[in-house]
Amino acid sequence: MFSKHPFPRTSCFYSTNLPTSSSLHKPESLLVKKCIFLLQNCFSSKLKLRQIHAFSIRHGVPLNDPDIGKHLIYNLVSLSAPMSYPHNIFSCIRSSNVFTWNTMIRGYAESENPEPALQLYRQMRASCIQPDTHTYPFLLKAVAKLADVRIGEIVHSKVIRNGYDSLAFVQNSLLHVYAACGLVDSAHKAFELMSERDIVAWNSVINGFALNGKPNEALTLFREMGLEGVKPDGYTVLSLLSACAELGALALGRRVHVYMVKVGLTDNLHVNNALLDFYAKCGSIREARKVFDEMKERNAVSWSSLIVGLAVNGFGEEALELFKEMETEELVPSEVTFVGVLYACSHCGMVDEGFSYFKRMKEKYGIVPKIEHHGCIVDLLSRAGLVKEAYQYIRNMPLQPNAVIWRTLLGACAMHGHLTLGEYARAQVLKLEPGYSGDYVLLSNLYASEQRWSDVHVLRRKMLRDGVKKIPEITKRLRLEGYAPHTENVLADIEEEEKENALSYHSEKIAVAFMLLKTAPGTPIRIVKNLRICADCHLAIKLTSKVFEREIIVRDQSRFHHFRDGFCSCRDYW
Repeated sequence: MFSKHPFPRTSCFYSTNLPTSSSLHKPESLLVKKCIFLLQNCFSSKLKLRQIHAFSIRHGVPLNDPDIGKHLIYNLVSLSAPMSYPHNIFSCIRSSNVFTWNTMIRGYAESENPEPALQLYRQMRASCIQPDTHTYPFLLKAVAKLADVRIGEIVHSKVIRNGYDSLAFVQNSLLHVYAACGLVDSAHKAFELMSERDIVAWNSVINGFALNGKPNEALTLFREMGLEGVKPDGYTVLSLLSACAELGALALGRRVHVYMVKVGLTDNLHVNNALLDFYAKCGSIREARKVFDEMKERNAVSWSSLIVGLAVNGFGEEALELFKEMETEELVPSEVTFVGVLYACSHCGMVDEGFSYFKRMKEKYGIVPKIEHHGCIVDLLSRAGLVKEAYQYIRNMPLQPNAVIWRTLLGACAMHGHLTLGEYARAQVLKLEPGYSGDYVLLSNLYASEQRWSDVHVLRRKMLRDGVKKIPEITKRLRLEGYAPHTENVLADIEEEEKENALSYHSEKIAVAFMLLKTAPGTPIRIVKNLRICADCHLAIKLTSKVFEREIIVRDQSRFHHFRDGFCSCRDYW
């Protein structure tokens, strides 16, 4: 189950010739009591702990005594000291009790490297120390951080064998393990079997659903939570905002925001960061900016969330200006920050600036580029029409390109008419992610642009075989504003009039028409689609925003478009 090499119990950084507690004279016993008293009243300073430790060594106090070691280890772990320090003390203690073992397991479980917690558990059992009610929650915390479901199931079986499976805090730890390992259905099943569920249990499963791509289930469980009279806390709000952001559920997220204000969570940094991220992902970038401006405390996550939000929503120049402000504040940008910065450069057509930021990321901040950063560079070149350069970049990448990168190249080939390279990119995508409808559409359009109608028909038949589907109106008024259908976007061998008619049935136009009919004048319109918006729809929606005096936000495959007064936030570069 665990490592076969338990920790050594002999190494010690202080003298092994110190007297044992049984041979102490009375003054030495008083010293032990004094040290314990000092340790029991030292809660906030690692320096003071070190001073007490030094005092003990200088006065000959036997630090291999279990009581001294127990208090010193507990305080060090509670203050998140590097685990090497309490571990050295632990290795010298004559006979540690279960409290000290648990403290050490807890310390490693809460550290950046939780693996030694599992080794300590094995050594503890080998030393004939019986686990108690606190051992398994700490151990399961380490397993959750490692996201090792196999070990989690083994520990679960031991919990049952030792009779601790009915304890609420053990059950909560098990929920957290299964959710952290991606087995959120198993977590929910265990949750349903619990006789009593506290707020921690509800939060574990709601958060598990939210983080594992099941936002609807997260919101359903939240509603059940309300029906059972359990009041949400800050952790619940974090999970709810994450689920609302995933779904684009703006109205529900706003209700969560109101609840935050009502219960006084508006000063919570983590909740505010989640709220900012939620508004940005729902296309409400002005509200995201307002949250940011009103935050009393901000960290690098706050800045990064708004930078990414501005970039994705088409406000690239504002994103780059905010990044400069962040550097002025001497905050250290993360790899996520640079995804936003590179994305902003890509969508603003700033090729040279993008490469400059990419270089600065590596050289000034020591960030090793991940696949997302390389994807931004491919996108940067592709959008600028440098398709061959994008392909060369992919070939020379130090990482294996994923389907997203090949799909980016395929989109660029379709847009700029590189048929041979497009077919190659499509072949690579097929190997990695077959069956995605957008890929069929891109290649079909590429064939049609080259007048290869037989290939178009073959591909369309294949789409039907594989079950792949693409998910008279306002045009008259738009023509008065200068709208002329982009019939070149209809890549089919049909008459011009039929092409114009076909354009009127694009899904985003139908969605806009429906919302104009069903909502009050002036109400913003929000649309989500799974493909990139075509040039004709882009032009039509720009004019619709002017003619009908509506703000229209369209979230397509790769970004947001904010239409207002006849203009788009992308400035016609997408």
